[in-house]
Amino acid sequence: MKLHIIARGRIGQSPEADLVQRYAMRLKGRLAITEVSESAPWPVPGQPPAASRTVVMDERGKDLGSADLAAQLARWRDDGARECRFLIGAADGHQDGTRHSADLLLGFGRATWPHMLVRAMLAEQLYRALSILDGHPYHRA
Repeated sequence: MKLHIIARGRIGQSPEADLVQRYAMRLKGRLAITEVSESAPWPVPGQPPAASRTVVMDERGKDLGSADLAAQLARWRDDGARECRFLIGAADGHQDGTRHSADLLLGFGRATWPHMLVRAMLAEQLYRALSILDGHPYHRA
């Protein structure tokens, strides 16, 4: 299953961008990253809608542990999903319609995080989730 981070705004050259790239390289083609402007609509899934899942990153979302995130990705993959899109909003978050259409609202705890840092945290968690599913020793639980 292809993982796809779609984020509002440009990350530019920054420590956060370096982290995102580090984990994208480790995922060896299994992670795509798309940046969209703050006013542009979210891109339409690349797969037929039934073969795509959408996760909206939101401060009110579920706080899943790494193993739970890995298990959710595995369920979607095993159910035939070919793409999982992770939407990261700008500083003001997401519109209600975007939240309501999501397959999962995901948060990183109760704290509010800068959206540029969320990209790096999400890239790491996706690498960790796939390493769990692949039986790689990166995740030491």
